[in-house]
Amino acid sequence: MKAPLAFLLSLSALLFTASLDSNAQFRVETQLRSRAEIRDGYQKLAAMGSDPAFLVSQRTRLSFVYESKTMKLRFTPQDVRLWGDQAKMSNGVGDNPSLDLFEAYAEISIGSKAWISAGRQQLVYDNRRLLGDRNWNQNGISYDALVVRLKPGKFNLHAGASWNTLSDALSGNPYPTSRIKSLNFVWLNRSFNNNLKFSLLHLSTGVTRTDTTNPLNFRHTTGIYSEYKNETINFWGNVYYQYGKNRQGNKVNAFLADADVSFRLKRFTPGLGFGYLSGNSKTITKGSTDHLFDILYGNTHRYFGYMDYFRSFATDTRQGGLADYYLWLDYRFSDKVSMRNIAHAFSLARTNPSTPADKHIGIENDLIFRFKFAAWGELENGYCFFLPSSTLETIQSVADSKFSQFFYVQLTLTPELFRQTINQEK
Repeated sequence: MKAPLAFLLSLSALLFTASLDSNAQFRVETQLRSRAEIRDGYQKLAAMGSDPAFLVSQRTRLSFVYESKTMKLRFTPQDVRLWGDQAKMSNGVGDNPSLDLFEAYAEISIGSKAWISAGRQQLVYDNRRLLGDRNWNQNGISYDALVVRLKPGKFNLHAGASWNTLSDALSGNPYPTSRIKSLNFVWLNRSFNNNLKFSLLHLSTGVTRTDTTNPLNFRHTTGIYSEYKNETINFWGNVYYQYGKNRQGNKVNAFLADADVSFRLKRFTPGLGFGYLSGNSKTITKGSTDHLFDILYGNTHRYFGYMDYFRSFATDTRQGGLADYYLWLDYRFSDKVSMRNIAHAFSLARTNPSTPADKHIGIENDLIFRFKFAAWGELENGYCFFLPSSTLETIQSVADSKFSQFFYVQLTLTPELFRQTINQEK
């Protein structure tokens, strides 16, 4: 009963606080997202003789938001589950709960051009390459962080830090090596007009050398993002360079570069782009340099194909990195109905002793339909398939693959349940 009690106490405190501030607003938002999937080669090539998997997942979020001129509070409990994933039922109650806290932070203004926020919050910057929401995953991603936001003149300057701990320890500093223990960033943005903007992003991310030791190795990432758009052209591009040390202590020298351009022609919007993540041409040994770029907490589903074959590049490319050349086409049937088709040509950035000699990985095609039937509701369905090369079959250890495909239907409902404005000015 501790979690429901804490929830009720927090909500009561939030409502009480709202009643003390003039011109404040309190609202209750919700998100219910259900997705049915047929997986026959999703995330990994389908082996000959394997059977497709069918499942339904569901995300449920309820956000309590209080905003005034000087403060913002946001509290979002979240439940994520597969239909039927509870273990053995007893007295009608499942024993595998999945309720947690997705957001819980306060943002306070310091003067008219500075804000500070602390707590569990989303960090989404530029095109989500390095810090994103990972929204395809039903859990999403949020960060326990302290963020300072400043607006000096025409610039936006954000600086944030996070320090992660697994237990209420009295000594020591261990943390899983697969997760970032110390996350620190600075983001500087400038919009020159309604069409053009630039951003500079720097991150310093520290990971423990082993799961049971304290010292951290820091990887640094610095780069720029630019975007230009008008009524007919939309272009964005970014370049990031990584240096410092990887988890094992090897020197890092890696980069990412990508760009995308599209042209709006009435109902049609064709586009093309590329993405390149550097990789290793030699086996990493003690004292050697690591050239594999780490995308940190950036979005993967958004950029590397809806089949999600490339999520952990050390494993999914065997340290080779990735080159992605793609074409896409949007077509709007109406204001409510649209279609997008994306064709990817994937290859390894570099080959090494762990990869086949042929860089070509394969071709993926993703066809997505969206029906925005209301301001608070959207139906989306997609059909994706992958035509692999023998290189991918070797990397994934699937010697005899069959036609790999993936189909999903997703319903997203985001109604606002309640809104109240408190105005006590006389």
